[in-house]
Amino acid sequence: MTAFTFILGVAPMVIASGAGAGSRRAIGTTVFSGMLMATLVGIFLIPALYYAFQSFRERASGWRVRRWGSGE
Repeated sequence: MTAFTFILGVAPMVIASGAGAGSRRAIGTTVFSGMLMATLVGIFLIPALYYAFQSFRERASGWRVRRWGSGE
C-alpha cells in the first residue's frame, strides 16, 4: 500500500508542465518507473522464485532419500 501511494504521489511529477517541467518530468519518470518495477518484482518475481527454489529443494531431497535410503 505504501509503495502504491508513493507511485501515485510521484505521478504529478511525470505529467508536470510549466517552468522547470523538463527536469521534474525526468526525475519523476525515473522515480515512478523505478518504484513501479521494484513493487512488481516484490509482488510477483520474489514469490515465484521462492516457489521454484522450494520445489527444486523438495524434489532434490526426495531423490536423495529414495536413492540413498533404499539400501542399495
